Amino acid sequence: MKKYIYILLTCALGIVSCTEVSSEYDPYEDWKARNAAWFEDTVQVARQAIADAKTTYGEEWENHCDWRMYKSLWRTSTSNGPVTDSICVRIINRGADIEGKGSPASNDSVYISLRGWLMPTLNFTGNGEEMGLVQDVFTTSYYGEYDPAKAAPQLMSISSLVEGFSTALQYMVEDDDWMIFIPQTLAYGASSQGTVKEYSTLQFRVHLVKWYESGTGIPTTWE
Repeated sequence: MKKYIYILLTCALGIVSCTEVSSEYDPYEDWKARNAAWFEDTVQVARQAIADAKTTYGEEWENHCDWRMYKSLWRTSTSNGPVTDSICVRIINRGADIEGKGSPASNDSVYISLRGWLMPTLNFTGNGEEMGLVQDVFTTSYYGEYDPAKAAPQLMSISSLVEGFSTALQYMVEDDDWMIFIPQTLAYGASSQGTVKEYSTLQFRVHLVKWYESGTGIPTTWE
């Protein structure tokens, strides 16, 4: 990380040109460590917000804080474990369990709208000019800004998803709209998946539109 700070400072001071930096910059250098640090930084933001809300509002803190930490449902509940046993969540919109269905289970199916990003990395123009931090989208079910009225949710089986994603869905109720941060250990770990490089921390925006219990009638198309 010190290397990147040095490069940015020297570019700003004119000691080296931005063209030289862009030709040498590798967005995947130290990828595993940088992704781990990005998740840990996000966790610190979440924990501070949660602690502040608990101090101010006590048992009512959840009504005044949009951050959550959820331990993977596949990890032991008898000990705290490392922070990478948990996902980090920021609530964009709170759903309402109007029908009393609660949250889906691991063998249920869901209709969701989603977009997934990798961690922010530096980006440069063809002329070598720095464009700042950008996040590559590796999957999406909608284009442009998210509009629930125009989106076409995708049908997925919770059991087919990575551990962190599956855990998040099992804490959601219908119409929840969350930003979810999943550490490497609860994502693809040492394996790559499509354009997702190994050891990637994943960020998803997920809107749980509807869910269906296993064995019940599930519409195969969304209207």
